[in-house]
Amino acid sequence: MVVRKFPRFPVTVQITLIQRDKLRYTGTVKDLSRRGCRIESVIRPFSGMQLELHIQSPEDHTPIMIGNAAVRWTGLHGIGLEFLTVSPGEQDRLNRVLEQLSAKASRT
Repeated sequence: MVVRKFPRFPVTVQITLIQRDKLRYTGTVKDLSRRGCRIESVIRPFSGMQLELHIQSPEDHTPIMIGNAAVRWTGLHGIGLEFLTVSPGEQDRLNRVLEQLSAKASRT
């Protein structure tokens, strides 16, 4: 059993990955935590690549903006990203989404 610093929650929401304000890729977030996520995408970035993320909140029309995230792994199960820079307001929005996912998980 893997013990994680921040619990992950299963989710299926859209994400836009932006590389250096030029290239945009879309994908689907499959797991979400306070400090990272696992996504499915057609791209296969290299470990260490840094991206800006726009995660479509399941409860809000405005995406949650992650200013800087780093690719930590890629493989058959998707892409693992660590959130490096998140503004306090966006972190609050992310925390609210995670609280809702946690409450939903505890009811099932």
